[in-house]
Amino acid sequence: MTYSLNLCVAALLFATACSSPSERFDQQASTLGLHKQKLEGDGFTHTIYKNSPADDSSELHVYFGGDGTPWIDGKVIAWDPTPRNPVGLRLMALDDTPSIYLGRPCYHGSSGSSACSPILWTYERYSRTVTESMASVLQKIVEQGKYRDLVLIGFSGGGGIAMFLAAEFPQTRQVVTLAGNLDIEAWTHLHDYDKLIGSENPKSMPPLPEEIQQYHLAGGKDENIPPWMIEAAVQAQSNSQFITVEEFTHGCCWEKIWKRMLNCLHDACEWNKQGRIIAIED
Repeated sequence: MTYSLNLCVAALLFATACSSPSERFDQQASTLGLHKQKLEGDGFTHTIYKNSPADDSSELHVYFGGDGTPWIDGKVIAWDPTPRNPVGLRLMALDDTPSIYLGRPCYHGSSGSSACSPILWTYERYSRTVTESMASVLQKIVEQGKYRDLVLIGFSGGGGIAMFLAAEFPQTRQVVTLAGNLDIEAWTHLHDYDKLIGSENPKSMPPLPEEIQQYHLAGGKDENIPPWMIEAAVQAQSNSQFITVEEFTHGCCWEKIWKRMLNCLHDACEWNKQGRIIAIED
C-alpha cells in the first residue's frame, strides 16, 4: 500500500515537473477558482481568466501579467513565454470586484499559432501589434458587460501594457502598476540587453488624462526594475502617486499589501515612501 502511494506521488510530481508553463498557469488558475476563456483579438487568440463577476456591476478590474520568459538564460528564445511566476493572477484571486486577467498574443499555449512569431514575445513585446490586439479583446468584454468604469492593473511588463491601454479607453478611472517596466530603454540599458526594436516605450507616451488616478508601486529591493527607474518614468504623469515598499523584491511579496491597495482604490489613500498609508481622504 505504501509502495503504491509512493508511486502515485512520484508520478504526480513527475507530471507537474514535465508540464509546460501554460499548463502550470492553468493549474494555478483552476486552484484559485478562476475560469478560463478564449477570445479573438486583432489577428490573435487571447486567453483570459476571470473570477465570478456580478451581472449588475458597472466596474471591471483588468489585470496584466509580466513578460514571462521570452528568453531562457537570456540566450535561447523560449518556446512558451507564459509567466512562470503568475503574480498578476494571484493578485486577481484576492479581488472581490469583477475582474479578468487578459493574456497577451501567443502566450498561454498559443505560441504555435500560424499568426505567432517569436519576435512578438521578444523584441516586439510592447508593440502596437500586441497592444491593439489586446485592446480589441478588452473592447469586446467592455461592450458585452456594459462596464462604465475600468481599473487597469499591471505587474512588471504588464505595467507598461496597462499604461498603453489606459490611453485607449475613456472608461479608465484608475491605473495601478506594480514593479512596472515603464521605461524599456532605461531597463535594457541597465541590464545590457538588446534594445527592444519594434516596441514602444511607455515613458515616451503622452501623459494620461488628469482624471485618471494612478498608483505606481516599486519594490525597494527590486534589482530588475529598481525604484528610481519607475519614479523617473512617471514624473510627467499628473494625478499619480509613486510608492516604494522597501522590503519587496521584483516578484515578492505584492500579495501582502494587495487587499489594502484595493481598499485604497475606493478610499483615495496617500502613502509615504515606505509604502505605509499616511492618510485616507474623507
